[in-house]
Amino acid sequence: MCNAGDVSKPHVVIVGGGFAGLNAADELASMGCRVTIVDRRPYTTFQPLLYQVATGGLNPGDVTYSLRSYAGRRRAKVRFRRAGVTGIDSEARVVHCDRGEPIEYDFLVLAQGAGISHFGIPGAEENTYSIYTRGQALEVRDEVMTLLDRLAVDPYREAVIVVVGGGATGVEMAGTLAEMRMQGIPIAYPDVHPSRIRVMLVEMGDAVLAPFEPDLRDYTFEQLVQRGVDVRLQTAIAEVGPDTVRFKDGETMQADLVVWAAGIGAHPIVEEWGMPQGRGGRIEVSEHLLVHGHDRIFAVGDGAIIDDNALPQQAQPAIQQGRHVAQQIKALCTGEPLRPFAYVDKGTMATIGRSAAVVQLKNGPKFTGFPAWSFWVVLHLSFLLGGRNRIQAMINLGFRYLLYPRTANSIVGDVREEPTKADE
Repeated sequence: MCNAGDVSKPHVVIVGGGFAGLNAADELASMGCRVTIVDRRPYTTFQPLLYQVATGGLNPGDVTYSLRSYAGRRRAKVRFRRAGVTGIDSEARVVHCDRGEPIEYDFLVLAQGAGISHFGIPGAEENTYSIYTRGQALEVRDEVMTLLDRLAVDPYREAVIVVVGGGATGVEMAGTLAEMRMQGIPIAYPDVHPSRIRVMLVEMGDAVLAPFEPDLRDYTFEQLVQRGVDVRLQTAIAEVGPDTVRFKDGETMQADLVVWAAGIGAHPIVEEWGMPQGRGGRIEVSEHLLVHGHDRIFAVGDGAIIDDNALPQQAQPAIQQGRHVAQQIKALCTGEPLRPFAYVDKGTMATIGRSAAVVQLKNGPKFTGFPAWSFWVVLHLSFLLGGRNRIQAMINLGFRYLLYPRTANSIVGDVREEPTKADE
């Protein structure tokens, strides 16, 4: 056992302050272990609500929490280093960073998460926006505000917003944009008729929310269509231009804003760490979450894959793996055998818009509509770190969902300046 006050207790370095990393740190700190969290950002982000930031429903501070504050709450047990990991020397047990001195470790937990995958589609990386980070969500918010501002001054202009990917993120983004189009925009932008804005959801497969049961997928599709979303199933993108999208069937259409929610992959820097990589660039680990070929390095969360058996890249697998890896380190400290990781599927959920969501509990009930939406709201608020974040998010979501559309108040974004006649 890693006893508090024991100077020989192991030092665990955790790379990444997301769901997996923080849950591992919580467990290890409770055992009295010394923990250092390394992350290139000074905050952790609650990614499931970033689409609300992108559409002006929440402030970025509502879904982020300072990692220094997190470490400070645990006093001397947890330290935080803002840095990017540039290399790992497994023989010397040292993590090299782009800021500060190298960090020695007894055990290393790689919980770096994942980045964006554009699947090699020409123009996708250069001409699309994503909402996997706080900064990206703010970029999308500002692009939406810029687009609406253009429509307000040009009565003959129309706009098309394309959301790529029919998973939870894509469905939530498209559904919220459609509600803005029909309810919020006519009040906030009276000169912009909703018919001038088109929201399209493009999915390569034959259904949205593929992991859900068929009746829930059908409900989601119907709700999106009712909200005015142009849902394109079995549609693949061949190329993305600065203001167009070309599909593989040859059709080319206008696209003023393309939001990419189609998939995630490994961060490019992972290749330089010398760890074995499998499908999607994820670090390959055994059933015990140990990186293949290493006895003191673990990998968990979205950036890890268990012997090519990919778990969903969602919060629950990351949380459970983070907690499990702490118990594995405890076992190594005490000489006990390691236990294989067994994922407990508790179910999944997604929201489509106000009073519309789907919840599918494992070996339990499934439900839709307002009950599912209420369940979704309560659960997501409960997972936010910090009482201030929970209260502020509850207030902002209350304005969006309880007072909409009587008030069109939303979080205001910046409008990108464009050349004026005076500049010509």
